[in-house]
Amino acid sequence: MTLPHADATVAHPEGTRAKAPAGGAPASFGRKGTLEVRLAHTAGEIDAAQALRYRVFYEEMSAKPDEEARRTKRDVDRFDSFCDHLLVFDHALANGAEGDELPTEAVVGCYRLLRQEVAERHGGFYTASEYDIAPLLEGRGKGLRFLELGRSCVLAPYRNKPTVELLWHGIARYLEIHNLDVMFGCASFEGTDPEALALPLSYLYHHHLTPPEWYVRALPERFAEMNLIPKEKINPREAWRALPPMIKGYLRAGCYIGDGAVVDEQFGTTDVLILFPVTQIAERYRTKFGSTSAG
Repeated sequence: MTLPHADATVAHPEGTRAKAPAGGAPASFGRKGTLEVRLAHTAGEIDAAQALRYRVFYEEMSAKPDEEARRTKRDVDRFDSFCDHLLVFDHALANGAEGDELPTEAVVGCYRLLRQEVAERHGGFYTASEYDIAPLLEGRGKGLRFLELGRSCVLAPYRNKPTVELLWHGIARYLEIHNLDVMFGCASFEGTDPEALALPLSYLYHHHLTPPEWYVRALPERFAEMNLIPKEKINPREAWRALPPMIKGYLRAGCYIGDGAVVDEQFGTTDVLILFPVTQIAERYRTKFGSTSAG
């Protein structure tokens, strides 16, 4: 089964050409109050996700825009043109536009989704610029279908349970529709000094490292050691408090963490790889987010 996916190209604010699903708005993946989650279906809605990403990554956080990003106030890269874009939007901000293209200000959360067969047609996964994922794809993952999660962000006033639950629910529905087996992607700590993140990085290394059959390691030229504090010297509660909320959510759901952190100077972050074999997602998360109705 596949979601409606476009072949038609449409205008893009940076001059590249973004693709969006054709045939009208895709069905809603779920709704909570005034919030709803579904895929972007027009170039304008992809643009709204890029505008949200710019606000969060460049204006709120410490990413460094190039001249084009500063001019357009959009976070854009080549992957946007062929990924699916999962959106949470607030009907209260849509100004009566329900059923039509969403106004930019109505989009309050997003994820970028890249299926393996799409990545293979367009030069590979974004994660491959930070981690050596080829052995994973060609070894343990041979015959499995992968989904890359990326560019996730939520507008500050919406960083709460309903928004996060809708994003997870949208991903769960997408996995089900496309019959996908493994999710992976990069999650970030703010800051570019791994030594300053020694406690949480060491905790992840000692308690959540990928098992041998799922082992993934940062590229040699980008590898930053995570094993900075011996396991016996780590206070797990203190380390847990030092983790970003999104990484905590991934861990609660049962993800693994790759070996080695990667410093991303442009985005002002230190990244770790997260990996979920879908069949191993914690049952309470599968029950909570995997139903056909988000409630």
